[in-house]
Amino acid sequence: MSRVLISEPLTPTAFAPFGDVLDVEGTPDMMINQGLCGRYHDRAHLEFGAGRPGISLFQAELRALPYHLDMMERHPLGSQAFIPMSMDGFLVIVAPDADGVPGQPQAFCTKPGQAINIHRNVWHGVLTPLSGSGLFAVIDRIGEGLNLEEHWFENPYVVQKPER
Repeated sequence: MSRVLISEPLTPTAFAPFGDVLDVEGTPDMMINQGLCGRYHDRAHLEFGAGRPGISLFQAELRALPYHLDMMERHPLGSQAFIPMSMDGFLVIVAPDADGVPGQPQAFCTKPGQAINIHRNVWHGVLTPLSGSGLFAVIDRIGEGLNLEEHWFENPYVVQKPER
């Protein structure tokens, strides 16, 4: 039997327990390039432990809502930043830890222009673009060691849009 999750808009406050929202809301921290470029400075807490930072490109297949969540994963040795390479939103699912397994998941829909950084050891769903190209730049840890744990749900969740 499936359990229902209603997605909500991604906000820095709601996402703070799981990671960082990367966007250009508000005033730039500084102006650079002769005053022609606003720099929104140091927007994410990146963690790489004994590894090194790497930039990879992910080409993910588009998904749709309702979305069936049957597995979550986490990376105990480093953070992961997901930066869409198009102006399209995507689905983000995260959960607190509950004694080594995901607790109650939360689903967020990003808006165009938002990216995320998931902190080290945070349970999250797989990359889930809902429109656009599905192409993402990913900044994460490269190095030795087991940096992937998966949890498969006995009773999966179904993520739905909020009712209007």
